[in-house]
Amino acid sequence: MDENINLGRMQITDDLSQLLDILPDRIRSSLEQHPQQSNLIEVVMDLGRYPEARFRAGAEYLGEIAVSKEDLNYSIDRVGIFSGDNRAGIERTLHRISAIRNRSGEIIGLTCRVGRAVYGTIGMIRDLVETGKSILLLGRPGVGKTTALREITRVMADELQKRVIAIDTSNEIAGDGDIPHPAIGRARRMQVARPELQHQVMIEAVENHMPQAIVIDEIGTELEALAARTIAERGVQLVGTAHGNQIENLIKNPTLSDLVGGIQAVTLGDEEARRRSSQKTVLERKAPPTFEIAVEMQERDRWVVHESVADTVDTLLRGRQPSPQVRTVSEDGKVNITRELPEAPVVQQAPAMSWRPTGWRSSGRMTPVAAQPTEAPSRAIAERTGEESSFEQLLDNSWQQAEGLGYKDWVPGPNGEDLPLHVYPYGISRQQLEQIVQVLNLPVELTRDMDSADVVVALRSHIKNHSKLRHITKARQLPLYSVKDSSIPQLTRALRRMLHLDDANFPETNDLVLFARNSGEDELEALEEARLAVEQIVIPKGQPVELLPRSSQVRKMQHELVEHYRLKSSSFGDEPNRRLRIYPA
Repeated sequence: MDENINLGRMQITDDLSQLLDILPDRIRSSLEQHPQQSNLIEVVMDLGRYPEARFRAGAEYLGEIAVSKEDLNYSIDRVGIFSGDNRAGIERTLHRISAIRNRSGEIIGLTCRVGRAVYGTIGMIRDLVETGKSILLLGRPGVGKTTALREITRVMADELQKRVIAIDTSNEIAGDGDIPHPAIGRARRMQVARPELQHQVMIEAVENHMPQAIVIDEIGTELEALAARTIAERGVQLVGTAHGNQIENLIKNPTLSDLVGGIQAVTLGDEEARRRSSQKTVLERKAPPTFEIAVEMQERDRWVVHESVADTVDTLLRGRQPSPQVRTVSEDGKVNITRELPEAPVVQQAPAMSWRPTGWRSSGRMTPVAAQPTEAPSRAIAERTGEESSFEQLLDNSWQQAEGLGYKDWVPGPNGEDLPLHVYPYGISRQQLEQIVQVLNLPVELTRDMDSADVVVALRSHIKNHSKLRHITKARQLPLYSVKDSSIPQLTRALRRMLHLDDANFPETNDLVLFARNSGEDELEALEEARLAVEQIVIPKGQPVELLPRSSQVRKMQHELVEHYRLKSSSFGDEPNRRLRIYPA
């Protein structure tokens, strides 16, 4: 019962009658009358269990009589010899019979898998096969890797007129027996006596038979990966399959990572690590990939194509997502090619600061410290009042936020360049810079390439100690801004200088979100207390102020905020009553 099915331009030949002939009569008769016979994938016979047929839509039992040893022996006698990988076949067919043995080596189960020759299945990647580049097929078991490999073998041998040799370890590509199945066309087939010898047969094929292309199924060991690299370096086109659903699986697999170039840890110098804004030890590709093109067979009619494996691996190692082709086949047989764009990172906008402190510490009244150096100054106190004081009104007004400035409100950059301003940070925390840019809504973009930068910002110590940086910026006519350290106040001030923004005209209260990193209501309340003390007492009246006792972490935030106003502060007192004192300029 040979069956040919046309699916658009696709033709399927399965020789199903020869597989049914090896099954016991009661199992064969059930399948011959089954309406889903054309979708049969495999028949499973396990000793003492009901025989089972697996279709694309699911599995079902074939009768209610358990499989006996006589049933198993009936099928074993009608197939070829089981090799070292417990696989056998039916001569001149593509069917595969796999055995399960008990501890004494006796066969107690059979998996009879239907082998089909599908003509036209590689229409999605025919243009890639014609390029002559090496192609690696990836996908889960049963998705059709071997079927596609068989069709690629025939196309290269018959239609592209190449000398092709198929390394057939389990006789899955060209079928069982000494005569290859017609599905591989004029290609030659080399059988492998034992699976562990596959890498030797691969090298033998190149050395003895002068092929232009070699086809390999299931590259699974390090020796086979090394043999594949040796073949590729001799200028022979490789087409093979490997275990793994995606390229990421191969990168993480130390045995097969050489197929995509191999991965090695590289220690960068201080200068290079700063330039990349990365750790000193990074992962990089070790060599050119053995296979130049990779195809991820996600479904039978949906394949993802990586046209350059080298670029894909480099992109993944840098923590970014590649943008491969997605090829699908419509019902009328037409191939559709789209581009799978990587997901854009979700940038969470800083929420508008409509919050105001509600704790008891913020509802009181701060008093300045008397300017008497010979006496201990009194502490700032907070007293609860039931009335709305002038101080409370100031507090309310201070939290009325202006709308974020859009790009149209900004003046051009320092050299007249268009905004956003491209900033190249040298030896400075990119994370803190990005946080400042996001919260303050600055028209600034950080770049890793000095050639595309408008300005360079670096630590003052680096500028002093590295004359090369000064020479490079001078040669490229790039403005060089220096900061004393990587603190948020210093970086904020530097970015504002680059954009010609006067501190007095910029909404200072947005900065509280910067200083209170990952903090809660108490921390923001403490920062608001320090800000009001500076703006209402220290600066206008020129008098020092003591704040309420805070934890060491909160006092550090308050110190940073005070430094932002170019004022001095110090902590004094014993825990838990240690507090901050702010001095006028």
